[in-house]
Amino acid sequence: MSVPVFLSEAAGRATGDATGGDRIVLDGPEGRHAAAVRRMRPGERIDLTDGAGRVAECVVLDVGRDRLTAEVLRRFEVEPPRPRLVVVQGLPKGDRGELAVEMMTEAGVDVIVPWAAARCVTQWKGDRAAKALGRWRGTAREAAKQSRRFHLPVVTDQATTARVAELIVSSALAVVLHEEAAEPLSGLAMPADLGDGHDPRDDPRDIVVVVGPEGGITDEEIAAFRAAGAVPALLGPTVLRTSTAGIAAAAVLLTRCGRW
Repeated sequence: MSVPVFLSEAAGRATGDATGGDRIVLDGPEGRHAAAVRRMRPGERIDLTDGAGRVAECVVLDVGRDRLTAEVLRRFEVEPPRPRLVVVQGLPKGDRGELAVEMMTEAGVDVIVPWAAARCVTQWKGDRAAKALGRWRGTAREAAKQSRRFHLPVVTDQATTARVAELIVSSALAVVLHEEAAEPLSGLAMPADLGDGHDPRDDPRDIVVVVGPEGGITDEEIAAFRAAGAVPALLGPTVLRTSTAGIAAAAVLLTRCGRW
């Protein structure tokens, strides 16, 4: 069984000894989850992360009703993956947005951008927007822990079509999934300027994929994205729901760029 992961800002605190020896108290929602839901016991191993790549490998020393104390065995830092994969997700109906976020997080998508496309049936406005965005971010957080990710994915604020075009302009490769595209996603050439992030002189650029809503992408949106530098691509011979197209595209692109 894999070692469970919990989030703790204390995992990122600098110490003078990378081999550990210090102790961390995990309390609040994470502590309650570890103690009451996961029922961790003294002697068991856990990993704590700050969600930004810093990790503390720990062993549980003591468990209370809603908290636990762990001894740090060692600390280390995980480099962020390169290139980043950004999925622009047209707002799906109902709870399919959370399903899409969960699957993309488990696959390794780095940034998820909720997109208010013209044909979205769902509209995020006012209090509803804040609640919906909170659910997406909470889903990403829990899915990241389940899949043992030490870098939490970023779920941005809701984006307009103009904002999506800006992301496309600054990307190394931008793809718009479209059922009428001539070229398959699996056949697109990967650009040469995907810096790996290990050389400080590198300026790694993102791969961006745009997933339209249930109603599809309008001609005006396609034109705007083409003008910004995006390439329309066909995902496959079948029609996928907007909530599953992102994970399918991510699998193809993560394989093609060498991350899988």
